[in-house]
Amino acid sequence: MEWNELTLKQPAKEALKGAALIQMLFKKIGVSWELKPVPGASLQDIDEQAVQSFVKKALRKRRISEEAVQTDMLTLLKNLELVNENGELLLAALLLFGKKPTKYVTSAAFKIGRFGKSHSDLRFQDIIEGNILEMADKVMEVLDRLYLVRPISYQGLQRIEALEYPERALREAILNAIIHKDYSDTAIFLSVYDDRLMIWNPGKLPDCWTIEKLRNKHESKPRNALIAKIFFMAGYIESWGRGIGIIIDSCKEYGIPEPILAEEMDGIRVTFLKDIYTEEYFTNLGLTQRQIQALLYIKYNGRITNALYQKINIISDRTALRDLQELLHKGFIERIGTVGKGTNYILRKQ
Repeated sequence: MEWNELTLKQPAKEALKGAALIQMLFKKIGVSWELKPVPGASLQDIDEQAVQSFVKKALRKRRISEEAVQTDMLTLLKNLELVNENGELLLAALLLFGKKPTKYVTSAAFKIGRFGKSHSDLRFQDIIEGNILEMADKVMEVLDRLYLVRPISYQGLQRIEALEYPERALREAILNAIIHKDYSDTAIFLSVYDDRLMIWNPGKLPDCWTIEKLRNKHESKPRNALIAKIFFMAGYIESWGRGIGIIIDSCKEYGIPEPILAEEMDGIRVTFLKDIYTEEYFTNLGLTQRQIQALLYIKYNGRITNALYQKINIISDRTALRDLQELLHKGFIERIGTVGKGTNYILRKQ
């Protein structure tokens, strides 16, 4: 699936086929996709080191018996309910501990892209594969190394280099996408822009659920209950049903807007904003194009003067003064410096 396919609309009455048809049939007989047995898969497909790493983490959380250390891999997988009564590995086992999950589940991938001004301007990208239990750590490492910056600030004499977005919120959103993903569909997409970061994962909300319910306190209803259980045992999640609350609270504490949650293209999109001051936001508030252009100039350059406002919009001093006075009155900007040519305008804190 190419990046720009996320913007396409599906026909309203398109017949189910392929993965969507298989998913519907599994749902009809009451079987989760993760519980699908995988013919031909064997213990040779399981990464023993990944299993051992899981056991160590689960032991530290006291969510697995110490006997697990001495248990052979097949018995351990059976105890974790990752092998069915016929001795077949389940899809969840290969996703969680497989050497190469995409051999059996082509959608078991996390795509990260860096964009310019628009969705068609893809600058570079990475594809993260491998078992999903380690995927969140890999995604965070690549984001930190290649996609996000760490602005420098100080608390007293202490140098602070935090990410542009709260790491806890990002990790929680990434984990949510991995755990709740519809693995019969496509990959997870993470798009990084100058002013926002978006994570989209395939999979509709449970029946009768809404975005509003998701934002508030709600019971846990994971799409992949077995996968969620293993993530819980390993300590990646502490309780079910709190993920969105953790993301929202972390953003508030970090001083950035609450993330935007939306149902799009049979999936869920979480959008993190560095601030609320976007062109779309200003347009929806009914500001003129001149005012919007000036506010975006301040956003990226720190401040503006009356003279600069005139130059940017090719208008008179009188019109510029009237526009700036209106922005002052509406609380978008504040005045600093001396009266006259020394006057500068900056954005007010949100």
